[in-house]
Amino acid sequence: MDWHLLGLSFITVFLSELGDKSQLAAIALSGRSQSRRAVFFATALALILTSLLGALAGGAVAEVLPTRLLKAIAAVGFAILAIRLLFFNDSEESA
Repeated sequence: MDWHLLGLSFITVFLSELGDKSQLAAIALSGRSQSRRAVFFATALALILTSLLGALAGGAVAEVLPTRLLKAIAAVGFAILAIRLLFFNDSEESA
C-alpha cells in the first residue's frame, strides 16, 4: 500500500469536506432526528460510496489519458473555479 498516497488522499478529502453542503445536511439531520448514530453511518456510507465511484472513474479515465494530461486538466479546472470565485461572484454584492 502506498502510505503517502493514502495520507494525501485522506487530508485532501477531509479538508475539502469541512463545511461542505453534505456536512451541513448531516448537522441538520442529526439535530432533528432521534438517532445520531443512524445519521452518522448513513452519511459515512454515502461518502464512501461517492469516493469509490470517483476512484473507479478516475482509474478508468487514467487508462485512456496520460497522468500528466489529467493533472493539467484538473489544474486548469481549479484555476477557472478560483478565478470565477474571486472576480465573477456577484451574488454577495447584489444581495
